[in-house]
Amino acid sequence: MKRSELLFSFLLIPVDYSMVMLAAVGVYFLRYQTFLTDVRPVVFEISLAEYSRIAAGVALLWLPAFALAGMYAIQRNRRYAGELARVAVGCSLGLIEIVLFIFFRHELFGSRFIVLAGYGAAMACVFCGRVLIRSIQRALYRKNIGSRRVVVFGDGLTAHRLIQSFREDPDAGFRVVRHFRKLDEASLGLLENISKHGQADMVIHAEPNHGRREITRLYEFCREHHFEFSYAADVLEATSAHVEVTDIAGMPVVHVKRTPLDGWGRIVKRLFDIIGSVSLLVLFSPLLAATAILIKLDSKGPVFFTRLDDGVPQRRIGQDGRAFRYFKFRSMRAGTHLMRYHELSALNARRGPLVKIPDDPRVTRVGKFIRRFSIDELPEFFLVFLGRMSLVGPRPHYPEEVAKYTGYQKRLLTIKPGITGLAQISGRSDLDFDEEARLDMFYIENWSFWLDMQILLRTPWAVFRGRKGV
Repeated sequence: MKRSELLFSFLLIPVDYSMVMLAAVGVYFLRYQTFLTDVRPVVFEISLAEYSRIAAGVALLWLPAFALAGMYAIQRNRRYAGELARVAVGCSLGLIEIVLFIFFRHELFGSRFIVLAGYGAAMACVFCGRVLIRSIQRALYRKNIGSRRVVVFGDGLTAHRLIQSFREDPDAGFRVVRHFRKLDEASLGLLENISKHGQADMVIHAEPNHGRREITRLYEFCREHHFEFSYAADVLEATSAHVEVTDIAGMPVVHVKRTPLDGWGRIVKRLFDIIGSVSLLVLFSPLLAATAILIKLDSKGPVFFTRLDDGVPQRRIGQDGRAFRYFKFRSMRAGTHLMRYHELSALNARRGPLVKIPDDPRVTRVGKFIRRFSIDELPEFFLVFLGRMSLVGPRPHYPEEVAKYTGYQKRLLTIKPGITGLAQISGRSDLDFDEEARLDMFYIENWSFWLDMQILLRTPWAVFRGRKGV
């Protein structure tokens, strides 16, 4: 899911609220400050301040009604007619809320004109606000800002209709960067090269003559290389429970979500990460300061491990295979990092791409303690706040370790890496990497906010147990 799509979807909430308030205030002035007072004398008096307070509460209550009407479902290419229909349903649900409130409480306000006119004005204002947001989004699409870079597979009528539609309608937000007529080793090799250079976001399969085995192979390839995957309806049965049907060029196209985090889940998770990281940084600030002092007193070198022995900034691999600068408290003697690949490589106790050295001789006295209770990783809360990591997710690994990922392991890069995760609370660093990867894949494919909460609540106990062999 593109960040721009999430941003514009999120902006709909404050815009909808503002439009409902604008409609409410407009109706107030229409009723109390225009010729209507002569046509129909005012019986129910209310000050603008009191009315605005009530309207602000009503507008807030309407947002869940809008959500229930599907107004915040993240869908591509939503037509204005469909948008208007959802707005009408959402405002109607909001009107029902007001009617029920008046019926049961007998207090709000007694002007039927304000209620009914407000309903109609809110519908018009909310729709206009959404048209404005969509117009801005489509104007950016025309400049290739935020549009999806698409690779199309297929040589039939369906594929050519899709490509023609994308080229004739840049407002739709799709730009074809490559068209493969065949699905073979050569095309997959070129697609892998496209992935390495970050030249595309999405693959659409539109060839009904391909067999299920071929298409499943392409689907698995897309998952491993972090492409979103869509296919023309009726080409194959859905291979995932997370699917979304979109109308493109008059044809139903099924989009397979890589994770439930594709959509509002990603927004919810990011907001929670910001609030959680700031709160935890404040909570642990005394421990952070004390740890920094102890590290400085215990051994020579910087407080934070930010650079490798050759001075190159330390990097880890994040979402979609993008590298980011990483730091944590230094727990080893300075200048000894590269020993893990040379002098100490024979001591590696883990199978797979990761390296773990039991009773590592490079670790300092303070380092041994802060590693045991994961205090060395507390600075990662800064990385969560900056958006490079998340509170919950797969652990971030070195580029040279990620380069050794095979098959489904590459799908671990579908989401942001996390400070803790399902694998960490299940066995911390003592799990075999393949077991760890499978637990993390379960998390990616079955994410929910409540799963995050369960993992976070179980993390302190996992930390208290400590790690073996540090």
